[in-house]
Amino acid sequence: MPSTGSNAGREPVTFPQYLLLNAKRFANRTATRHKDLGIWQSWTWKQQYEEIRAFSVGLQEMGVGEGDKIAIAGTNRPRLYWTFCAVQALKAIPVPVYADAVAEEMAYVLNHAGVRLAVVQDQEQVDKILSFSDEISSLKDIIYDEPRGLRDYDHTHLKSFADVQDIGKAAMEADAGRVQAWEDAINASDGEEVSVFLYTSGTTGRSKGVVLKAHTSVKAACDTAGFDNLTENDNVLAYLPLAWAGDHYLNYAQGYVSALCMACPESPETVAHDLREIGPTFYFAPPRVFEQLLTSVMIRMEDAGAIKKRIFHHFLGVAKKHGEAILEGRSVPLGARLSYWLGDKLVFGPLKNTLGFSNIRTAYTAGEAIGPDLFSFFRALGINLKQLYGQTEAFLYVTAQKDGEIHPETVGKAVPDVEIRISDEGEVLFKSPGMFVEYYADEQKTKETFTEDGFIKTGDAGIFDAHGDLKIIDRAKDVGKLKNGSLFAPKYIENKLKFFPNVKEAVAFGDQRDMCTVMMNIDLAAVGNWAERNNISYASYQELAGLPEVYEMMREHVDQVNRDLAGEELMAGSQITRFLVLHKELDADDGELTRTQKVRRSFIADRYAPLIEALYDGSSEKFVETEVTFEDGRKGSISATVKIMDMETQPAAGARQEAAE
Repeated sequence: MPSTGSNAGREPVTFPQYLLLNAKRFANRTATRHKDLGIWQSWTWKQQYEEIRAFSVGLQEMGVGEGDKIAIAGTNRPRLYWTFCAVQALKAIPVPVYADAVAEEMAYVLNHAGVRLAVVQDQEQVDKILSFSDEISSLKDIIYDEPRGLRDYDHTHLKSFADVQDIGKAAMEADAGRVQAWEDAINASDGEEVSVFLYTSGTTGRSKGVVLKAHTSVKAACDTAGFDNLTENDNVLAYLPLAWAGDHYLNYAQGYVSALCMACPESPETVAHDLREIGPTFYFAPPRVFEQLLTSVMIRMEDAGAIKKRIFHHFLGVAKKHGEAILEGRSVPLGARLSYWLGDKLVFGPLKNTLGFSNIRTAYTAGEAIGPDLFSFFRALGINLKQLYGQTEAFLYVTAQKDGEIHPETVGKAVPDVEIRISDEGEVLFKSPGMFVEYYADEQKTKETFTEDGFIKTGDAGIFDAHGDLKIIDRAKDVGKLKNGSLFAPKYIENKLKFFPNVKEAVAFGDQRDMCTVMMNIDLAAVGNWAERNNISYASYQELAGLPEVYEMMREHVDQVNRDLAGEELMAGSQITRFLVLHKELDADDGELTRTQKVRRSFIADRYAPLIEALYDGSSEKFVETEVTFEDGRKGSISATVKIMDMETQPAAGARQEAAE
């Protein structure tokens, strides 16, 4: 594959240029893996180049060209990742859409972006688009990866991925210069074209289309791949939503610039098993995944015998005391080092192997704040888990923790070439190499997001600690005060609750109110396991959530959180005074969570207004009826009488000290 054109001999400034480079320098190294029907399939960089080239030329034959928007919808599949590069090679614009988005949400994105063609995984995604096809005026064709169930559909504007590749292959066979022309067009790019539209999760309203340029996206990916020393010897498991900025950046963008190997799981349900088989060296997960992992570990230990439990908890104590120091290479007494070594042989090593973490060199978490206790738990096991702070508008990193400079309650310092400052109102502002150009078709929102000197307003409240690391307190709009003047940071309180494996979700209230109150979701797996061990029968989540024994369990968790808050000067006044356990799980299909599983506070405040009122009017219970959306899209409702429990608050640490004196 010759390298000609205006970019020949220079550093690549687009991801298709990296495809050409990697196919040349790492031709026989594995680029992509996918587990299909229980067997791992592999493609080298040379084979991936050929797959992408055939599809890209096929798209070109179908009329796709510069500036066309191409939707991509489905779970993590090689062909969908290849579509990004195939589209970018034509200077067209990929627009990934969340696979679990309901038809209406998908139609909104396709309509808003002006999508000309959609490349989707399977029949489910085809059906969602077809159900709104009359309302998507710009859509011309749909291309699918998996043919199951689609044989009897009208194929006038419906083609398989393989069919499009065949069109491309036929065009290249008919024209001997077609391959060279395709490569020349890629190499001729100066990277000024739009690389991708990434739609935000829509925490506060409709998703916004974040427009990112090619050369700035490449620069950002190169900076962070260098920061973590990612190379062609690394491998990752791509299991996060394809449309999320984190997946596109960490797996696609960093994958191309570092030439690492990306593996796609067989299905979302097999991720844990596939993770163990792949044994990634680089790993990323939002806090919710680490919460679920901790829950699964604790559930297993509850089912273990007495001796195993004792061994586990003993060495867990050793890990909590010395694990992070050993991981960071700090001085630790020989006896403690030997005890930790034994714990690694008996507990930590087998546990990491079970989780698929044995080969991890670097792991990150981000997306929302992670509880310091949860963060320290995994580091204590010897897993080099770090935090980063990023936004879609930054593509992706703003800060990241550097090895040896890990502080649990911060997200590190600015990554290379990023500038950060805190506004007078306490909001985090940044400039970065990968920062976005605009929100597509929303000039007003774009203008509101930039400062006059070109910094981006994150909407997050933060401070710098004594080490110069950034500490995110909460969303700026969510941080408030109780009527008594005490600081109220809901996410901080919620994360403390979610450290307990039995608590899946929590939503705190208190701004401009007399006290802090909380609504919680139990974790059905953890609490259900506990109920079975204690011979407590239940027929549904709703019934289990309302049991007196479950409320007592939650009361103990809330009491512990209050004790922790009492020891923190800034947060002591925001202890939880009343709580309830919701009769249903918060669900993205019901609009209560975003597709990236973030709480939509304003929506929840409106939806559960009667329950919130009951938390503050002294009621001991409240009847409520809530509309729900089933998996097939049907609507229904569930009703329950939700109990409300009062809590005792603890005297602040300063007050206790004064009383003792």
